[in-house]
Amino acid sequence: MTTYTPKNILITGAAGFIASHVANRLVRSYPNYKIVIVDKLDYCSNLKNLLPSRSSPNFKFVKGDIASADLVNYLLITESIDTIMHFAAQTHVDNSFGNSFEFTKNNIYGTHVLLEACKVTGQIRRFIHVSTDEVYGETDEDAVVGNHEASQLLPTNPYSATKAGAEMLVMAYGRSYGLPVITTRGNNVYGPNQFPEKLIPKFILLAMKGKPLPIHGDGSNVRSYLYCEDVAEAFEVILHKGEVGHVYNIGTKKERRVIDVAKDICKLFNMDTETCIEYVENRPFNDQRYFLDDQKLKNLGWSERTVWQEGLKKTIEWYTNNPDWWGDVSGALLPHPRMLMMPGGIERNFDEAEKYDSGSSEFSGKSNQTEMVVPAPRISNSAQKPPYKFLIYGRTGWIGGLLGKLCEKQGIPYEYGRGRMEYRTQLLADIQSVKPTHVFNAAGITGRPNVDWCESHKCETIRTNVAGTLTLADVCRENGLLMMNFATGCIFEYDAAHPEGSAVGFKEEDKPNFTGSFYSKTKAMVEELLKEYGNVCTLRVRMPISSDLNNPRNFITKIARYDKVVNIPNSMTVLDELLPISIEMAKRNLRGIWNFTNPGVVSHNEILEMYKKYMDPAFKWANFTLEEQAKVIVAARSNNEMDASKLKKEFPELLSIKESLIKYVFEPNRKTSA
Repeated sequence: MTTYTPKNILITGAAGFIASHVANRLVRSYPNYKIVIVDKLDYCSNLKNLLPSRSSPNFKFVKGDIASADLVNYLLITESIDTIMHFAAQTHVDNSFGNSFEFTKNNIYGTHVLLEACKVTGQIRRFIHVSTDEVYGETDEDAVVGNHEASQLLPTNPYSATKAGAEMLVMAYGRSYGLPVITTRGNNVYGPNQFPEKLIPKFILLAMKGKPLPIHGDGSNVRSYLYCEDVAEAFEVILHKGEVGHVYNIGTKKERRVIDVAKDICKLFNMDTETCIEYVENRPFNDQRYFLDDQKLKNLGWSERTVWQEGLKKTIEWYTNNPDWWGDVSGALLPHPRMLMMPGGIERNFDEAEKYDSGSSEFSGKSNQTEMVVPAPRISNSAQKPPYKFLIYGRTGWIGGLLGKLCEKQGIPYEYGRGRMEYRTQLLADIQSVKPTHVFNAAGITGRPNVDWCESHKCETIRTNVAGTLTLADVCRENGLLMMNFATGCIFEYDAAHPEGSAVGFKEEDKPNFTGSFYSKTKAMVEELLKEYGNVCTLRVRMPISSDLNNPRNFITKIARYDKVVNIPNSMTVLDELLPISIEMAKRNLRGIWNFTNPGVVSHNEILEMYKKYMDPAFKWANFTLEEQAKVIVAARSNNEMDASKLKKEFPELLSIKESLIKYVFEPNRKTSA
């Protein structure tokens, strides 16, 4: 049996119950492993679950959604991730009956984004996908042998169906692309830190309040329960000894009826089981039994350590000592909770965590950042109302994230929009809640990993780039707000009136002439329609560059990794210089269309010459023609020069593209001697 040793592990959903125990165990036991956590902090997550790891130098927390391909790719590359343990999911069956689409989005789409990022980066050595025993469906009541790993998948509820669907994607990526995948299917887990929508913590909290324990149906349904630390050990064993391409059941042969679980808890609280149990309406479908064959995992050396009575007493003791861990969870204690849209869930978790970490800042992308990352306070220290407050869309994107950091640096209060841009009511709710003076739209689809993606995902591209942007502009207009809209200059290409090398650039009033990619078509379309909105300031960004040369979206980072590049001059945007200007433009209430680039052009070869001079004297590259490039891409690429004289007139200090590259990008990153 070979042993696998990871270096940098990404654990998704680790502010939740099971994954937090796994993460804390790995951080504690393996100081040489770097453990990076990504969690969007949904209602059932809590940063306090990770407090045991907070001060460890090999721990890092990032708040983010795995459905963001940009974020996932960024983390895999910048953190040199070689191992993923994928726990993030919506898991409560009751919720899936009421909002099944949310389960599809989180459990299937989120998994797909992770898998695609693994395929694209090509650096993952283990992908451990966490599934559930419920994918097998109901086990016969008289079965004496449990479902083994090759048993047929027959899910019976929306939750288990989405987990089975995610498994199919994992298996397909393993077979089609050779991804080193391992899947686990586990029984029910209980223990400290579990959100009380689940059976055991719900019963404990109700018993602590002296309230009756609700039983779905007659309580004859049978389940198997494993203590959380035993399960964390199982994942530790699978991580190091699990075989690629295999499935492992994490289970126990010890089964209990739901009614017996309730009676055991009543007895430990000295409650009368006859009067303290309440029978309520059953679920739409409630599997009678799940039973697993866990011999395969035992063959790796794992075994259950914690007996039921011991684990239950530990769990009750923890909840008794931490009654306010989750704050107000009255909605979760209902017989049939619907918690996906629980008010204040995320805010509550952050408020609690800030008691433990009041000096944290937003995720910086620095690999040596080990503290728990929570939003920095965004309330002015002054009693006087601040003159500006920004509402920013595109939190997980590159530009959106940089805007937040700039606001913090300049002391400008800001919040990120929570609503999806195509949903008008959600945007209105954001505006009513935040009460901004200006709105910044840095959200949009550019493609995953590039604009070729848009060619096969046209509806998704339209939904965000056209419908979403127009809806936000209209909502801002109705509320008297200026919208700063980050657009693109990739809607033009050199032509007879603007030939390459002529220094004649496209002006703001020129009509777009590039239709080579569907992405560019949508951006040109929405720009034309936005001309009807007098409350919009459109900023045409081109080939964005920043001083962060580890960011995979950075144009320099991209071309430095290519085997061959097309050598053609283009206008470009140095974000370090121009993003602060966008904030100043908002303060000046500027409107209309602006070519948001540094003056002049620079070619690919000129940039790579600078890279060689300042970063790596041994760096080499090769060129190919536009015709050769066309053979390896799906959509054509825009090449042009933008006339930035309008912006230069408003901001005379604006540097030319080559001057800006040296000042803001290459000098700060210089690795060669001057």
